[in-house]
Amino acid sequence: MSGKPTLPNDGPTKTRYDFAIVGSGMGGAAMAYALKDVGASVLLIERGDFLPQEKQNWDAEAIFQRKRYQNAEQWYGVDGKAFTPGNYYYVGGNTKLYGSSLVRFRREDFKATEHADGTSPKWLFQYEDLQPYYQRAEELLRVHGDQHDDPTLKRSEPFPYPPLGHEGTIQEAADALTRMGLTPSNLPIGIDLRDGGSCIRCAFCDGFPCRVLAKSDADVTFVRPALASGSVELVTNADVTRVRTDDSGRRATGVDVTHNGASISIDADTVVVSAGAVNSAALLLRSANEQHPEGLGNSSGTVGRHYMVHNNSVMVAVHPTRKNNAEFQKTLYFNDFYNKGTDDHPYPLGHVQLIGKLQAEMLAGQRPGIPKWALSYAAHRSLDWWLFTEDLPDPQNRITLTPKGDIQVAWKPNNVRAHEVLVRETKKILRGMGYPLVFSQRTGIEVNSHQAGTIRSGADAAASALDANCRSHDVENLYVVDSSFFPSLPVMNPALTIAANALRVADHIVGNTKQAVPAQHTTKR
Repeated sequence: MSGKPTLPNDGPTKTRYDFAIVGSGMGGAAMAYALKDVGASVLLIERGDFLPQEKQNWDAEAIFQRKRYQNAEQWYGVDGKAFTPGNYYYVGGNTKLYGSSLVRFRREDFKATEHADGTSPKWLFQYEDLQPYYQRAEELLRVHGDQHDDPTLKRSEPFPYPPLGHEGTIQEAADALTRMGLTPSNLPIGIDLRDGGSCIRCAFCDGFPCRVLAKSDADVTFVRPALASGSVELVTNADVTRVRTDDSGRRATGVDVTHNGASISIDADTVVVSAGAVNSAALLLRSANEQHPEGLGNSSGTVGRHYMVHNNSVMVAVHPTRKNNAEFQKTLYFNDFYNKGTDDHPYPLGHVQLIGKLQAEMLAGQRPGIPKWALSYAAHRSLDWWLFTEDLPDPQNRITLTPKGDIQVAWKPNNVRAHEVLVRETKKILRGMGYPLVFSQRTGIEVNSHQAGTIRSGADAAASALDANCRSHDVENLYVVDSSFFPSLPVMNPALTIAANALRVADHIVGNTKQAVPAQHTTKR
């Protein structure tokens, strides 16, 4: 099994398209899917290739110790030290190895929220504007969930599929949380567990490619159906080096691409950038020209700025004598601290969810000095959690290019006290559930799967790069539909919001203004 579908061509068949989409992750793939039936020619451009469908997909040692699928280039911190980011260049992007947690942001997330370190800004549209697209994205991504069990989001429409339900150890944890007065909820997950579906509910989902293609990643859900339509072409192993404009600088004319070592130019009536918040910003900065000397679409000076990633901690709760026999562990979360804090920190703290079941091979890279038998003993007796706290947009947290053209990331975590309190309170809860040993570890600059904010949307063109419909203030036919446009980064997994927004923007582009958000009046600087 290679997992690579048979494509009609290798590379673009034309020199001009109605749409050129840069990046086949969740945003670009959803955009291609949404455009497949509108009578337009669409070229989807992917830097990587199809991730192979092979036995190593479910080999924890191959993935976490030998880094089999890690293919990102090195980035640099402001200290000059190189690091390998958590980016994956494949058709489907990072979703090939994500945990398929497909949650909606809450109504409050689209409004301004006060935190101890500052204000999380409001968005240009509200939850209700995105609601029909959330519903459509959930249907396409085969999301399983329960619309009744989380009071932080009241919704009338059911999920397309029922919740996965909890295995024995996880159900015991849910019951314990309920007894403590908390509200454990079913985590919305996108997998093919419908009648006759291909999912076997294994332990190799979160952090692994799906060997049977049952995970609702952007490749399987959006790219392959788009290609099957005949109106969308895909070119792989193609690195977009520049977005070109006409002499006025007001219109994009296409993209320059390095494809299998050869330089080619593609003309397009509309260019859609969706390479991830870091790479999308880097592409616009590399696309500087005479009319856009600071980077394409960057008259505001905000491209690359306001980089956000969540404040994250991994928390492992161990009971020395109680085994955790769950295979598909990632089915539960609680949001009791989502909109509230504590007496000593009366601000929102964040979100807590289970992750895929940790295995000894996954821990070995982080704890090389501990014998594997000890890691295995702990992993078989642990409950494994991920804690998120909001990272606020700071203009000094930014993406720039080194003199050699490499990506440099300046990021100083903020809102840290809220995360420390969330960690403290969660440890209390887990010990109250009967787990005497609780360990936590903050993640660093290389853990950036929830990156956002570098090409922010805003009503004022002097302080933002995009309008309400993710169109550049400066370049009238340039759109950005990954999480770069986020003005804030709410503490839920962003994948579903990226997909829903891409569907919304596609409606706007093709003229379905009935549900699109009206463009804001802006002032140019």
